[in-house]
Parts: sequence; C-alpha cells; structure tokens
Amino acid sequence: MPTLLQRLGRVAPYFRPSRPGILIAMMAAAISAATEPMIPALLKPLLDKGFTGTTFSLWLVPAAIIGLYIVRGAATFIAQYALSWAANGAVLNLREAMFCRLLDAAPGLYGSHTASGLTNTVVYEVQQGADRLVNALLTLVRDSLTVVALFGYLLWLNWRLTLFVVVLAPAVAVVMRVVSRRLQKLAVLGQNATDDLAYVVEENVLAWRIVRLHGAGRSQLERFKDQGRRLRRLVMKSAAAGAIVSPITQLLAALALSSVIAMALWQARTGDGASVGDFVAFVTAMLMMTSPMKHLADVAAPLTRGLAALERGIDLVEKVAPETGGSHAPEGRSRGQLTLQQVGLRYRPDQPPALDDVSLALKAGETVALVGPSGAGKSSLVHLLPRFIEPTAGTITLDGVPLAQWQMAALRRQFALVSQDVVLFNDTLAANVALGDTLDEPRVQAALRDANLHEFVERLPQGIHTVIGHNGSQLSGGQRQRVAIARAIYKNAPILILDEATSALDSESERAVQQALERLMQGRTTLVIAHRLSTIEHADRVVAMEHGRVVEQGTHAELLARGGLYARLHAMQFRGT
Repeated sequence: MPTLLQRLGRVAPYFRPSRPGILIAMMAAAISAATEPMIPALLKPLLDKGFTGTTFSLWLVPAAIIGLYIVRGAATFIAQYALSWAANGAVLNLREAMFCRLLDAAPGLYGSHTASGLTNTVVYEVQQGADRLVNALLTLVRDSLTVVALFGYLLWLNWRLTLFVVVLAPAVAVVMRVVSRRLQKLAVLGQNATDDLAYVVEENVLAWRIVRLHGAGRSQLERFKDQGRRLRRLVMKSAAAGAIVSPITQLLAALALSSVIAMALWQARTGDGASVGDFVAFVTAMLMMTSPMKHLADVAAPLTRGLAALERGIDLVEKVAPETGGSHAPEGRSRGQLTLQQVGLRYRPDQPPALDDVSLALKAGETVALVGPSGAGKSSLVHLLPRFIEPTAGTITLDGVPLAQWQMAALRRQFALVSQDVVLFNDTLAANVALGDTLDEPRVQAALRDANLHEFVERLPQGIHTVIGHNGSQLSGGQRQRVAIARAIYKNAPILILDEATSALDSESERAVQQALERLMQGRTTLVIAHRLSTIEHADRVVAMEHGRVVEQGTHAELLARGGLYARLHAMQFRGT
C-alpha cells in the first residue's frame, strides 16, 4: 500500500500552478499558530503580580487580546481563501485532464464504465475530494504549527512537566495510522457504491417511459433501496472509524492533564513548585493543545476520503490508455475504397464470434446494403471501419492502407454516420450541423436545404442560431434525423454509413428523409444497414449476413432469383405488410 507522501505526490502536479496560494496559506497559518501561546503568556504576569500589582494601563490587556484575535482572524481568513483558490485551480486542471482523456480514451473505457460513474468522477468527486483535502491540509498545517508553538512555550515554562505531554503525540499518531488505513479501504468501497446508486438513477431517468408502461416502479424502487442501504452501511462504517479517534484522543489528553496536575502538586510539596502564574499558564497552554490535537486526530478521515476521490480522477488520466493510430494522414479526401480480408471479431472469449472470416470489397462510390437477422454482425462490421472497435483477426484497408496505419483523426474524417440513434447537443442548430468543423453559415444553410429542413428553419425564432434542447428535444423524430443528414452533408466525407436511418419514422417523414439521403449518397461510398428491404432495392450490391458470416451477395434481383437468405427475408417482410 502506498504511503501518504507517495499518494500526495500523485496529486501534487495538479496543485503546482497554484503554489503561490499554498505558500500564502502556509504563511498565514504560521501567523495564526504563533498567536496561540500569547493568551497564556498574558495570564502569567497577571496572576504572579496580582491584578492590583500590575503597573501597566488597564486598557492594554483588552487591547492586546482584541488585537491578537484580529490578527488570528485575518490570518485564518487569508489561509482559507488562499487554499480554496489553490484547490479550485487544481480541480480545474484535473477536470480538464480527465475530460481530455474521455475525448481520446480507447473505446473500451465506455464498455467498462457507466456514464453516471464517469460523470460522478469528473464533476462531483474531484471537487469534493479537493475541498476535503485542502481543508484537511489546512487543519494539518495550522494545528501542527499551533501544537509546536504551544509545546515550545510549555518547554520554556517547565520542561519536566512537558515530558508528560510528550507521551500524547506518538499514541495519537498510532491511532491515526490505523484509522487511516481503514478509512482508505472504506472510501474506495463507498465510491463504487455511489456509482452503483447513480447508475440505477441514470437507467430510470433514461427509461422512465418503459418503467411506467410496464409498471416496474416497485421493482426499480427495490433496486434503488438495496443500493442505498449498501451505501449507507459503508458510510456508517466510515463514520464509526472516524468518530472513534476523538474519544481516544480526549482520553489520552485527560491522562496527560491528570499526570501534569499530579506532578505539579508533587513539585509544590517538595519545594520545587512553580508560581501560580506559571502553573495556570502551563495548564492553560496544555488545555489549548487539546483542541488542535483533536483536530489532528480527526484529520485522517477527510484527508483519506479527499485523496481517494482525487486518485480516482488521476487513475482515469494515467491508467486509461488513449487511442493509438498510425502516421498516415493524406490531405484531402480518400477515394473511399474499402477492403475487408478474413476479418474476425470476438467481444469475449467465452462468446461466439460477432464476425467470422468476413471478406468484402467496396469500390469507390459504390452503395452496398447489409441485410440479415438481428445478431448477424451488421453493426459490428460498420463499427470496425472508424475503429470504434478493433478486429481480433484479419485486416481492413482504406485505399489500400491498413486502418491501423492511418492517423486516427485523418481516418475518421473519411466517414460520416447517420443512424436511428441520432445524437444532438444542447446547442444551436448551426453548431450541431457544423459539429467539429468551422461554422460557415452559408454552408450550414445549404446543408439544411439539402436535408429538406429549410422551411422548418425559417419558422424557428432565431433561425439556425436557435438552441434545440437536450438531444434535440424540441424537434420531431424526422427533423432530428434530417439534422443528422445535414451534419453528414456538411462534413462532406467520402464514405457514408447509414445505420437504420429511416427505421423509426412514419411514412411522411421517411419520404423527406429518403430524399435527403439520396442527395447525400451521390458520389460517396455508402454502406447501408436496413431492415426495411424496400429502401435498399436500388443498392449496387446487397450483402446478406448470418451468424457473423457473409452468406451471399449480389444485386436485389439476383438474390431474389437465387432463393437464399435474402429471398426468405424479403418474402417474410412483404408477406407481413
């Protein structure tokens, strides 16, 4: 298990730009700590000389006390503000690093992590972790310096009595070490339980219609309750581990105080006792040490939880591998010639292959339709082309160059995708069309016109600069589909992938979308996945797939005449209409 210093070392680079704030906070904490021994130091002459025997003006005592608290308050404010500034700077740096990793992470990340878990880490955990960490560090520095200052004053007053106080420190250190290990383990388990709880919420928010339609609210509530109870148990275990430190520390402080009083009484009886002022100042200073010692004992819980939260974000940056590509990055558009040679794909070793020995060639400008029953491997095949997944066997080339040799950004510039699951952003219509490219308004207008959306845009309150809501919530299904087509037109990629682009539309919307698709497909290599076989009758070639294999290919008429899989699928579909 890494030590505390090693764990802090992982976090330190993100705080490096905020070093001025940390330095100011440390200086302010030192000033605040230096004021602590001055209160018992003021009591000593008052008690030794008596309240009537003092020679200085009466107003000096309250002035000195008020002045001390003004200095302490100002120093405390500066320390807290400076550390907060440093913490938020570190959060900003870490969030940016995490979001950059999300943007370039290998696709496997999204299969092994939930969206709610990643969101929780990037948005919430790092902020809470940084706040807990800096507050714990402020407590650690300020109260450590306070203890040192008070301890030095105690040594100056009576070094013999101070030896009894020294016993307290190692005992507290042992307690903190044991509790810190326990808290670190519970913090990691608590993070995982929080992710599981958030995932249940995410599923029910996204699928609320299905949940209500099927009356599944009761069972989903039980899932939520189970995860909530699990999280509560872990939180209570963590609370118990953190709470046990305080009574142990107070017990040790009571033992030290009782020992000091007994020793002072013994010294008084042997004639070696201190003055009343010395004794009261000593006891006052020692009692003042109890509070910072308690804070130091309590700092283990927030320090451990804060580090655990930040380390989770750092693990995302450091342990998640980015995508890797080659160096081939030609300027301009590719010809769009694709070749698959004995391609195989297996998602898990214990499952049958999603693709098995698939060989297929697409000529530049050719329209090829993929058909077959569900699970035939059609979507898996098209996801291989932009390298959203990697084949486990065989090679795929674009214009004769293996995909692995293409620079990732250059490769993906060659593809445009229109699917039934349209993804739109809560931004303007223009920004959604020009996604990832420089926004050129005339070009956006032209793309929308070709996508049969020009009349709709004219009715919008701010035209192409109208914000379309979360995932295009202000648009109908057909309009959302045509925005996706406009995006593909704007991108002007040489290869087009149409994945069930019209499957969820009514007849009127489908006609408008189909017209837009016909304009989009002109001059492009097009790969079409469609369950509605009537939409692919004019494809240059139809490829029928089953169980991850290509079982037949040819024109629509040729495959109907052959009487194979395609003919059976065609007959089943049109017999049901």
